[in-house]
Amino acid sequence: MDDVSASGELRVAAVAAPLRAQVVRNLREAILNRTFQPGQRLVERELCELTGVSRTTVREALRQLESEGLVRLVANQGPIVAKMSLEEARDLYDVRGVLEALAASRFAATATDDQIRRLAEVTDRFEETVRGGELSDIVARKDELYAVLLEGANNPVVRQVLESLWGRIAYLRATSLRRPRRTQEVAGEVRKVVDAIVRRDADEAWTLSRWHVDRAAEAALEVLESEGG
Repeated sequence: MDDVSASGELRVAAVAAPLRAQVVRNLREAILNRTFQPGQRLVERELCELTGVSRTTVREALRQLESEGLVRLVANQGPIVAKMSLEEARDLYDVRGVLEALAASRFAATATDDQIRRLAEVTDRFEETVRGGELSDIVARKDELYAVLLEGANNPVVRQVLESLWGRIAYLRATSLRRPRRTQEVAGEVRKVVDAIVRRDADEAWTLSRWHVDRAAEAALEVLESEGG
């Protein structure tokens, strides 16, 4: 972890937000941007030094990341960064494809005009970020877009299931965006889905959402396969 130590990017700021939430966020980001590589050991003592917090807080953060599927406990080794298999990735994309299509369809059919406006606005911000932002910023904007989408879909069950998978979905999203030109492709795909929603064409929103997730799966699986996933 020497390069991480030199950058100081994991150190937690002395602000009002709960320490554990800050540590979870910083460690999650380090996993998503591959500062910590799949299969890498996460040594508590080193993480305490990097973040500037207690071992208890680090352990709580690691438990949270384990529940998200980003960290795994290995016997006689301790916590490591989870490495996702091709089979697991395919399974997640199968589930994500159905649930996000349902969310898009429900949003088109039932969202208020104000929710439609908010979705259009956050999509504009997402496109701006794609044109000049870092990968972490792009992923954050995409998460913001999906938060608005799930709120307007008005289906608590879909939201609950997707949120339970959010850590692994975020991991795969960051993975797919490492494929050359994928960020620009994503912006175009998302725009098509949102345009269908704005027209309140629920069937088209479903179809285009499935198409978008299928394209994302193709990109992520290509990257994972190249890494020996």
